[in-house]
Amino acid sequence: MSVAQELLNAPFPEMVRSLGIGIAEAQYALDRVAIRIAQQMAGFKVDGNGELVADETALVKLRAGDPAVSLLALGFTPTFYQFVETHIEFKMAITMKTSTETSVSASVGVSFFDIVSASVNASYTQKYQYEASGSSEMRTKLVTVPSPAIFEQRLKALMDTPPES
Repeated sequence: MSVAQELLNAPFPEMVRSLGIGIAEAQYALDRVAIRIAQQMAGFKVDGNGELVADETALVKLRAGDPAVSLLALGFTPTFYQFVETHIEFKMAITMKTSTETSVSASVGVSFFDIVSASVNASYTQKYQYEASGSSEMRTKLVTVPSPAIFEQRLKALMDTPPES
């Protein structure tokens, strides 16, 4: 079954839940990447044991003989991203059936309405001569956002603190 078909056959609350969790997980991954980039910009890298170690190759010398400095010390910061909008659009056919029941003892008719939804696929199109031009679409908007204020404050405090000898 294709992803599009699974999307059409999923109950709407499950689809919204999955989308929300997917966005939260993607946001978390984006934040972790920005933190890893901040570490690299500070002149560090994570070694094979998961430890943060100095990385002299990440430092910059502006003139011969000057000490090497990190990109963070030069005022650069990593880019942070945030999901701001997400849209789901899907098409389905909705039919309504009406049935009337009458009993022998009464001449009053009672109408019942059943609303049925069905995903639009080749079988449905063939059976009911339904013509569909599309089935689903998902869009999300990702924008850059300023670094968190606490991150900026912490960087400033670190820059104002003399290095340990």
